[in-house]
Order: sequence, then C-alpha cells, then structure tokens
Amino acid sequence: MPTVLQKIRSRPEVLLLLMAGAVPLSFATWQALLNNFAIERAAFSGAEMGILQSLREVPGFVAFTVVFLLFLLREQHIALISLALLGIGTALTGLFPTVIGLYLTTVVMSVGFHYYETIQTSLSLQWLEKDRTAEILGRIIAVGAFTSIVTFAAIWAAFDVASLDYVIVYVLGGGVTVLIALICWLFFPHFPVKVKQRRQLVLRKRYWLYYALTFLSGARRQIFIVFAGFLMVEKFGYSVAAISALFLVNATLNMLFAARIGRIIGMVGERAALVFEYIGLVIVFVAYAFVENAHIAAGLYIVDHFFFALAIAIKTYFQKIADPADITSSAGVSFTINHIAAVVLPAALGVLWLTSPAAVFLVGAGLAGLSLLLSLNIPTHPAQGNEVTVGRWGSELTEAIKFGK
Repeated sequence: MPTVLQKIRSRPEVLLLLMAGAVPLSFATWQALLNNFAIERAAFSGAEMGILQSLREVPGFVAFTVVFLLFLLREQHIALISLALLGIGTALTGLFPTVIGLYLTTVVMSVGFHYYETIQTSLSLQWLEKDRTAEILGRIIAVGAFTSIVTFAAIWAAFDVASLDYVIVYVLGGGVTVLIALICWLFFPHFPVKVKQRRQLVLRKRYWLYYALTFLSGARRQIFIVFAGFLMVEKFGYSVAAISALFLVNATLNMLFAARIGRIIGMVGERAALVFEYIGLVIVFVAYAFVENAHIAAGLYIVDHFFFALAIAIKTYFQKIADPADITSSAGVSFTINHIAAVVLPAALGVLWLTSPAAVFLVGAGLAGLSLLLSLNIPTHPAQGNEVTVGRWGSELTEAIKFGK
C-alpha cells in the first residue's frame, strides 16, 4: 500500500499547486514594497520608475526564448530553476538600493517570473487531463490568491508591528520561494510528458483564433492594471489603505471562487464562458468611462478583476485544438503575444488619458467587444481539425512556420 507521501509525490497537480503558492511570496513582496523602497532608498523619480517598469516587461516579451532551453533542461527543471530565480531576484532587491541595482534585481526577478509562468502553463496543459484542466487551473489561481493574502498580511505585520527593515522582508519573501523550489526539486520525481515537445518556435495558421484572443486579453488586462486603479486614486481620491482593501477583496474572491469557475468552464464549455466574460467586460468598461460614484467604481474594480479567472477558457480551448507537441513552444509564443500590448498600450493610452480618461475605457470596451465577436467563432466542442466555427481560416498549414532551428 502506498503511503500518503508517496501518493502526494505521484500527483503532478500537487507540484503545480505548490509552485503556484510559492510565486506570490516573492512577487507580492516585490510589488507591495516597490514604490516605497524605490523612492526612500533608491531616490527614484517618475522617469526611473517608468524605465524600471519597461525593463520588467521585457522578459515577458521575449518569453518565446524559453523553448531553446529544452535543448539543455527538462521543462520541470526549467520551472523550478525559474521559480528559484524569482526568489533570488526578490531576496537581493533590498541589498542594492541604487537605480542600477534595482534595475538589475528587477530583471532577474522578472526573468524568473515570466519563464516560470510560461512553463507552468505548458506543464499544466501537458500533465492534466482535458476534462480536469479548467478546475485545476482554477485551483492554481485560488492557491496563488491565498498566498497573496498571507503575504500582504505578513508585510503589514513586518512593518507596522515588528518594524522590520526592507532588507529583511525582501530576503524572507524571496528566500521562502527559493526554499520551496528546492524542496520541490528534491521531493518530487520527474513527471514524464506524454509527447516530446518541439524545440523550435512554431506558428500555425490554425491557431490564429487563440493568438488573437491572447493578444486582446493582454491588451484589456493592461488597461485594467494601469488605468483602473489610477482612476480610483485620481478621480475618487482612494487612499493606499482603500486600494489595499480592494486588492484584499479581489484576492479573497479568487481564493473562494476560482476553482468553482474552473469547474463551470468545464461544464459549459469555452465558448459560453468567454462570451459571458466579454459581455460583462464591455459593460464594465463602458461603466468605467462614465462612473461618478466612488462606491460604484469600487464595485466595477472588483467585478473587473473577478472576470480574470474566466480567461482560463482560452488556455483550455488551446489545449483541445493543439498538436500536443506544440504546447511548450506555443506557451512561449502566446506569452510574447500577450506582452506586446504591455509594451505599446500604457504609453499610447497614457497620452489619450490626458485628453479624455473616458476614452481610454471606451477603447477597453471596444477591445472586449472585438473579443466577444471572436469568441463566437469557437466551436461548441473544439478539437484538432475543429478549431473555428465560421469558415476554414484555421485549416492547418502543410508545414509549420519555424524559427530558431
């Protein structure tokens, strides 16, 4: 009879959940302390902060390069090394309170974060059975949300109760992530993938709908991340405490409902889930454009964030239509596509914001509307050879467009 520990070691979803819980310990620590640390210790102005945020997005933009690491390492090992790199970058942050030092530690942290996220998506789609993928991805979001809550609470206690220094908090947050990565490396066996992954970049014509939905998802997310919170502060005067309370509410809702949302996606299918999400987002973005009540704005902020969990359906749609050998390469390519918007939109819409904040959110509504139209082209039962409903634009190319051989 296998022991409890043996049963745990034999389940790849346990490894996925444990790694997911390790990420916010570093990233939430880095994110929560960044502005104060940059201003108080590194004497940042807005210019340096803008450069830092651009540098932070670069690893996400080049996430497709993770496929080349397959020549050297197994995916499971790449994920754990990336997780450790995230922790190391965070732990070192407090030790280098200069402009260049913060730039360098941010890049180290970001490389680990973005490479881990890319491989985590790939391993999830390879290891999990298709009928359980949405639910497990929901659990992964829930675990991350729970750890974020714990991390934010610990940071509050560290500064307001224990009066710890930045250096100690950064080292603790990053160090625990590194420790979890090491435990995962030593405790779990290597889980085999069902199909050997292609070790070059692959773009396929029949995945065009997945690429388009991924790009638009990244664009809408940037509008929310950059401008929704800014609206709360600039227009309605929300304090740091009030914004933190909204973060806490959002994390709690994800913790409670993300797994349930995953199960619902598995029941109703990707098309229905995404149609519902995009109709809701059109309404939310239009409401953002004209809202005049601070409490209603807070409600919109919470609803907007709640819709993020439904984006699981984009991943499960791809899992069903993809050649299993394309998953790792496509995970990297999709991460790059998702980050194109992160490089372009904030600056462009920031200029538009100066003229009309409402117009920024109406752009978001337009992107959500376009996503809605595209989601109607998802078949009720997507599969290889049945990628789209209208037309055959998604027919498979006779040969993949390959780079990096």
